[in-house]
Amino acid sequence: MTFSKGGQTAPGQPGRWWRVTGGVETITVRAPRADDRWPLVDVHVRARRSYYEGYLPEEELADWERAIRATGYDFTRPGRVWLCADLDGGPVGFALVTPDGELLQLQVDPAHWGRGVGHALHEAALAELRGLGLTTARLDVFAGNERARAFYTAHGWREVGRTDEAPAHVRMARDLHL
Repeated sequence: MTFSKGGQTAPGQPGRWWRVTGGVETITVRAPRADDRWPLVDVHVRARRSYYEGYLPEEELADWERAIRATGYDFTRPGRVWLCADLDGGPVGFALVTPDGELLQLQVDPAHWGRGVGHALHEAALAELRGLGLTTARLDVFAGNERARAFYTAHGWREVGRTDEAPAHVRMARDLHL
């Protein structure tokens, strides 16, 4: 896969985009638009269900889903950088980072797993953090989400601890100069 960068030069500014090409597919990572709000909620609901089902009670999953569907996402909230991945003509994933180096979200619609969307979002998120002058990044990942943990490990992250919250999460960190 080839990773290229374009658009504006200030991290987190609208118009900034990344393009990842490999084989016959092109994934574009860009700042989300207002009309991405509900499609990205749908992506998050499907992705979250894929890794929490069997670990969290259905009632808890349904409560979270109702809450997020009632509010959606605010892409303009200060202190957060949102990234949206497009493939096949629409949003299929998103990432969310903070200026202090936390990868808060990296969600891909399960129907698009294995197509490079997670990789594209990951690379763009790290580019954002590097653009802020950061040298390390951190994240928490659900301990039962073996797929995500393997993805992060393959992308240079290392386990540095665990949370005490329920459900348990693994804390991971990564040098941004790898």
